[in-house]
Amino acid sequence: MKKTLVIFDIDGTLLYSNRADSRCFADTWESNFGQPFPSINWLDYPHVTDTTIFNEVFREQFDRLPETVEVEDFKRAFVGQLKEARRANPDNFREVPGAGDTLNKLREQPGFCLGIATGGFELPARLKLSYLGMDTRGMHMSFADDKPTREEIIHTSLSSAELEHGKFEHIVYIGDAIWDVRTTRNLRMNFVGIRRRGDAHFLYEAGARTVLKDYMDFDQFLQAIYEAKPPV
Repeated sequence: MKKTLVIFDIDGTLLYSNRADSRCFADTWESNFGQPFPSINWLDYPHVTDTTIFNEVFREQFDRLPETVEVEDFKRAFVGQLKEARRANPDNFREVPGAGDTLNKLREQPGFCLGIATGGFELPARLKLSYLGMDTRGMHMSFADDKPTREEIIHTSLSSAELEHGKFEHIVYIGDAIWDVRTTRNLRMNFVGIRRRGDAHFLYEAGARTVLKDYMDFDQFLQAIYEAKPPV
């Protein structure tokens, strides 16, 4: 049995929000800075992380980088928007089917270690995870705060796991988006895609080798982990 690290993205991978989180990001921007947010199509930005998106838009609109207090005020206001969005529609921020059980079952597999690496800021990311009631104890978690690229975020999760457990023989990232495929290709890291709507072709066309709809068939998911390879 290979010593294995499995790192998960959050949005679209462990939970789905019907894009409520994206709309909340834009609404918080307009409320805090009095300017329209240009786009919630994250592919419009050079890196799909909250840090890069925030800094790029701020620089375009104000011709400078933000002060730390401006970023921190935004994060707190963003969390408030997310809470209100969930109160207004309890269906926002729901678990991708089988995700929580899969985390629990993976913990029981010999030689397995788990991590989370998300392009989102830590405060809102932890809030969304709390809505799912998932057990994230012991997971090596990394967020976008002060990290502009997804490669850096994943590397931080990996480094944390290796510091505690030593080197891994098999490392797999689980994600749902085209930028997850691109990032793992850049890192030459094994990848398994999750597309809950069943539109797997988006990831296959980007280079993914294996894409599942959800986690309901644990044996299938575990086999995908064992056989995972980097995107082409």
